[in-house]
Amino acid sequence: MSTSGCSVSPELEACWDEKIAFILKFVAIACILLAGFIGVAVPLVGKSWRILRSDSGFFSATKAFAAGVILSTGFVHILPDATSALSDPCLPKFPWSSFPFSGFIAMMAALFTLLADFITTQYYEGKQEKQIETSGIEVGDLDPAVVPLVSKEDGLEENGIHNVVMDGGDVHRTHIRENGQRHEHLESHSHKHAFEDDDDTDSVVRYAVASQVLELGIVSHSIIIGLSLGVSQSPCTIRPLLGALSFHQFFEGFALGGCISQAKFGILRSTLMAGFFAVTAPISVGIGMGVSSFYDHDSPRALIVEGILDSISAGILIYMALVDLIAAEFLSKKMKSNFGIQMVSFIALFLGAGLMASLAVWA
Repeated sequence: MSTSGCSVSPELEACWDEKIAFILKFVAIACILLAGFIGVAVPLVGKSWRILRSDSGFFSATKAFAAGVILSTGFVHILPDATSALSDPCLPKFPWSSFPFSGFIAMMAALFTLLADFITTQYYEGKQEKQIETSGIEVGDLDPAVVPLVSKEDGLEENGIHNVVMDGGDVHRTHIRENGQRHEHLESHSHKHAFEDDDDTDSVVRYAVASQVLELGIVSHSIIIGLSLGVSQSPCTIRPLLGALSFHQFFEGFALGGCISQAKFGILRSTLMAGFFAVTAPISVGIGMGVSSFYDHDSPRALIVEGILDSISAGILIYMALVDLIAAEFLSKKMKSNFGIQMVSFIALFLGAGLMASLAVWA
């Protein structure tokens, strides 16, 4: 990494204190790790609690708040940082000052996220159809990453025959024999889009894809912001970042944990995804501390790399917040049929976006 950068601003130079900064970085690692771990763990561990079930009003409101936090993170925090980095006076005027690269890269990242979302969803749906069409398949044999949990439809249990409805609209009829054995066959087959599910508002396929893409966007931003905090020697920079990062790490974790929970992943996969999210930012802070002696945050090459990665992160997070978190929730049948949940969720959405945006005053 090039070390020939611009000079440090007088304000930051006046607040330069390596000893205090070193202590604050360890505090930041502990706080960010704890906030991220609690945020992503609450929806996963607490999904058996009634208040945190995916069909509860509290879960919908909290998820809306987290979606507002992520949307504000993309628009107010990441995208302006990317613009600032890619238009810095240290960079050559051509091409960086002749074209709005940050907005263009963010736009392309959002479009490619849409493409990846579409292709991955098609893949999972095709995989699900093949599993269902396999003769003699049992519900328990289906891949939990792509197939919703099966639930018995009320009022359809008679004469030892149970109609079981899956989220995707596939109906299985289970015959319970006297000896306790069961035989299942596919009675009807219908396909619905993720936004048309009867039970959970969004299909498990949709959440399986959304959780992975969302984690990609969050993690890429966490790496950049963690490195930035780790290489800083100014307590005036670290203190506000500590609080801001802990706040949005918690709610980004909650949004991600909610998607993972609704995706019905297995315990191992859920734990790996949650753990990877929780440790990325703290590890990045530690790496920043290790390379702070020769890493120049203000060098032209560092500015270009950070600006591009921030632009990509902004595009991914904005797309995910608007499409897979906000639109999927607010256009769902559950939301449309409950005015109380609508009002509370809208208030939570604007509150989350507003509070996260207000942190830009300090960080």
